[in-house]
Amino acid sequence: MQRTYVAKKEGAGKDWNRNWYLVNADGKRLGRLASEIAIILQGKHKPIYTPSVDTGDYIVVINSEKIALTGNKWEQKLYQRHSGYIGGLKEMNYRRLIARRPTLPLREAVRRMLPKNNLSRQMLRKLKLYCGPEHPHAAQEPQEISL
Repeated sequence: MQRTYVAKKEGAGKDWNRNWYLVNADGKRLGRLASEIAIILQGKHKPIYTPSVDTGDYIVVINSEKIALTGNKWEQKLYQRHSGYIGGLKEMNYRRLIARRPTLPLREAVRRMLPKNNLSRQMLRKLKLYCGPEHPHAAQEPQEISL
């Protein structure tokens, strides 16, 4: 008789390991890259995937400011934030946002593709974004993958 495998949580006799992956975002489309990253962060690419346990891997993304957009999204794509006060809604298009905070568009795209529960914060902590080609995670020996 076959039994269903359920992964154990981090501290309770964990019998699986996390891998480190390196992704070069230069010239990649924002949404397509974000969806692939969200799948790896959740652990859906592994046969031991369990929805209630964070079985995902770490991802280091370099050149995150060089992500490509199609069409006229550089001017039309808007990012909103609210200060909490009346009339405190701030809008910024993609061009201005990438000039101020180059890693934020990819982080927001991935965050919105993760499940809306408490595990999403744990999963998002495993995403490491860097503007240039250098990153401080060489000791973890990340495997380079192309998404």
